[in-house]
Amino acid sequence: MESIQAISVLDGRYLKYTKELSDIFSEYGLIRHRIYVEIQWLKFLLTDLNLDTADKAALKKISAIAEDFDVAAAKTIKETEKITNHDVKAVEYYIKDRLCEIGLADLKEWVHFACTSDDINNCAYALMIKAGRQFLLDELVKILQKLEALGEKYKATPMISRTHGQPATPTTVGKEMVNFAWRLRLEYSNLRIAYIQAKMNGASGNFCAHQFAFPEIDWISASQDFIARYIGATPILLTTQINPNSYISEILHILTRIAAIVIDLDRDMWGYISLGYFKQKSVEDEIGSSTMPHKVNPIDFENSEGNMGVAISLMEHMAVKFLNSRYQRDLTDSTVLRNLGSVFGYLLIGFRSVLKGLDRISVDTAVLRKDIQANPEILAEALQTVMRVYKEDNPYEKLKKLTRGRSVTQADIEQFIDSLENVPAAAKQQLYQLRVDQYIGLAEKLVEWYFSNT
Repeated sequence: MESIQAISVLDGRYLKYTKELSDIFSEYGLIRHRIYVEIQWLKFLLTDLNLDTADKAALKKISAIAEDFDVAAAKTIKETEKITNHDVKAVEYYIKDRLCEIGLADLKEWVHFACTSDDINNCAYALMIKAGRQFLLDELVKILQKLEALGEKYKATPMISRTHGQPATPTTVGKEMVNFAWRLRLEYSNLRIAYIQAKMNGASGNFCAHQFAFPEIDWISASQDFIARYIGATPILLTTQINPNSYISEILHILTRIAAIVIDLDRDMWGYISLGYFKQKSVEDEIGSSTMPHKVNPIDFENSEGNMGVAISLMEHMAVKFLNSRYQRDLTDSTVLRNLGSVFGYLLIGFRSVLKGLDRISVDTAVLRKDIQANPEILAEALQTVMRVYKEDNPYEKLKKLTRGRSVTQADIEQFIDSLENVPAAAKQQLYQLRVDQYIGLAEKLVEWYFSNT
């Protein structure tokens, strides 16, 4: 199918952003991971539990079933599924057929031994989520590096901050960039260390078939060993037929917070561009409007915000849905799990869009300077604080009368300082010399603190 015919933007318009995920989260990707899990379980039964014999040559052939798996093989399995109407059983039959073809037919009944479908599926999804997470972590690192570079470069560049959209106490461009970097870095760490759980314990989670067939084996320990060494996940023992999927909800909640922070960044950057604080590099032959030739729109930040919103909606539903199952099993989780790739796809679009936007901006220091000089009234905070120190009567109320809802000049402020009765001459002299672009507090030092603590 041509991408222009795709129903989903993930496989159509935005394929350039998401195509690396197809080997992980596509139908082919899911089948490939199922094959891997089935082969790992077969090897575990043969080599660790010694339930049958297989020499090195045989084990190499068995491993090759997973290693050589390709799209053509996946299509063969899908043809079988049309008959079985059961996707995991079709995988089992494929492996059995391959064992017969390579002269290992005597081992075929160990395939899927004592397993329920979710033993295979939950391990497959654990591997898929681990691989998908790495893509997101890699993109987050790029965003962090860009924000940190902006933070370092502009750590001392004054900028009017805006609370409720109105001019407020000054900050610096760099300080605002590392604010976002700090928040994202915390969630990056949470995502990186989040555990991924898997289970291998049979039809109702009680090792019934395992224990009946081989009561002498410590199946609890064997299951833990298999999950830890062969799957590379954290073993979970207490389950119904399905993995309770708490770890997926945990990861989705972390990703929801990350997406929300990126939306916050998108909106602030959109606003700063609108105010003229940031300029965007224009790209020749790009068009910003069908009728207004002058426009260079902040489309990358808008694109990021929109796709992050879609991702959050999906994740909020999934994070709750995956924790629910009627009695020991129903299939409502299965169909939702198949949409995990969409979540990772929308997140990847959002990450790559905001990164593209950050790559296209530069600070317009002239606009920043003009804006900050046009708002001397924000020095009212400094003035009333000094007035409190020297016990001037009603400092807040006096400055409110002078500045609230009014544009004041530097001359107005100096005249107000002259009228102060208790502030000594030396302190007044400091107030006369105070300028808005110097009133940035410890913003620069806070940026430096960030870099020394990350």
